[in-house]
Amino acid sequence: MKLIASDMDGTLLNENGVISEANAQAVKKAMEQGIEFIVATGRSYPAANIPLQAVGITCPIISLNGAVTYQENGKVINSIPMDKQVAARIADTCTKLGMYVELFTDKGIFSESREHFLDVLIDLLHLSHPNMSEQEIREMVEQRFQLEEVSFVEDLQLVSSDKDIEIYKILTFAFEEKQLEEAKRKLRDETGAVITSSGEMNLEFNHPKAQKGLAIQNYIEDSGWSMQDVMTMGDNWNDVSMLEMAGRGVAMGNASDQIKNLCQYETATNHQDGVAKAIEEMLEQLNK
Repeated sequence: MKLIASDMDGTLLNENGVISEANAQAVKKAMEQGIEFIVATGRSYPAANIPLQAVGITCPIISLNGAVTYQENGKVINSIPMDKQVAARIADTCTKLGMYVELFTDKGIFSESREHFLDVLIDLLHLSHPNMSEQEIREMVEQRFQLEEVSFVEDLQLVSSDKDIEIYKILTFAFEEKQLEEAKRKLRDETGAVITSSGEMNLEFNHPKAQKGLAIQNYIEDSGWSMQDVMTMGDNWNDVSMLEMAGRGVAMGNASDQIKNLCQYETATNHQDGVAKAIEEMLEQLNK
């Protein structure tokens, strides 16, 4: 293996949203042995870089599901924005279905309502962390504002019509399964976007060429390596392209059975240092 690429949420990050000591040490061990490491995430660059810097890892970052790739120094080396008209149709469709919508752009994140934003986050955290207190949940919500700055506008169409703004990803959340199914039904024939997901109640939209697997392939293009030289780790549907394209695709223990069935390898959950275990297993086989 020449390159390790890891998803963040549900993979490299544990249940507290941080990189464990075991995961950090395994990544550094691989890097010391000459293996490159890159993060491939649905997060924006700032939200991805903060937990990496907290454990002393500096590496390239593929952000927003493959839409923008950054060098170690934070310089953009590739970007794939969505068509503005396509983005406008998607945002309009999801908004009319009562879904919460965020636009990830080169000018930051935009949404229509701060109150709706807070309600969505609190409700989602209640669902995913039923044993958490109200105070703990509100602290996690505040952490989102520290990771990523969200600007609120009256109408998202103002953003999609602004010629000075590039839209890279649309993230939507639903409160009911039928909203998700209706959105997918109405937008499945939209040729200008690919639909993925990083959670049970969300949909993510990107340009069809903005996928993690394609971004990794583009990143190694001039290295003389192939995707057979790449190990990838992930847990959700926005990881599928890189899990399928890599020579060693590893599904997390917390991934769904559908994701696991796509991979030759499986590791422990993100709560059990699954990334560290997967890297150690790979290094052991490599060094035999």
